[in-house]
Amino acid sequence: MQEMFTSLSTYGYAILFLYSLGGGMVAIIAAGILSYAGKMDLTTSIIVASIANALGDTMLIYLSRYNKHMIMPYLKNHKRKMAFSHILMKKYGDRIIFIQKFIYGVKTLVPIAIGLTKYSFVKFSILNVISSIAWAVILGVGSFYMGEIFTNAISYFSSHGWIMPIVMFTLFASIWMYLQKVTKKRDIRQK
Repeated sequence: MQEMFTSLSTYGYAILFLYSLGGGMVAIIAAGILSYAGKMDLTTSIIVASIANALGDTMLIYLSRYNKHMIMPYLKNHKRKMAFSHILMKKYGDRIIFIQKFIYGVKTLVPIAIGLTKYSFVKFSILNVISSIAWAVILGVGSFYMGEIFTNAISYFSSHGWIMPIVMFTLFASIWMYLQKVTKKRDIRQK
């Protein structure tokens, strides 16, 4: 996170754009905090992040729809997560385009899964742009208004460096265990 702040304060919107192409949740939160600190402009950060996020997901659906032969080898190890993405699509319908922007671990797989279906590209693009704007506004404005809390926490973690690895490990382990649980192969045999 500290590296993200350093990169964003140095290279600003270009870094925010590049990070937001592939997800960018940490980048838009960091941009909101830097906007609170007066080092970036919140409105510009939201615009840059929403455009990049919409472009990134559009590129993923285009790649999976029109270049299936190129993307299929990369999906071999993610079959269960792809199946989970399809279940989410059936369960939540169009809302999954918005919801997936906040779910770490399936954020890139949902547009790929949508691209492998016959879902309307135009409908996806419209919902994706709206969802990207909402995503950037929610995270950007939220982190801006929580800027003091974030800066105090960052200051605390900087002076107590041993805590952050524990927090990050716990967070990533929880996400990994959740994804393992929901994508676990279930035994359907009768006992």
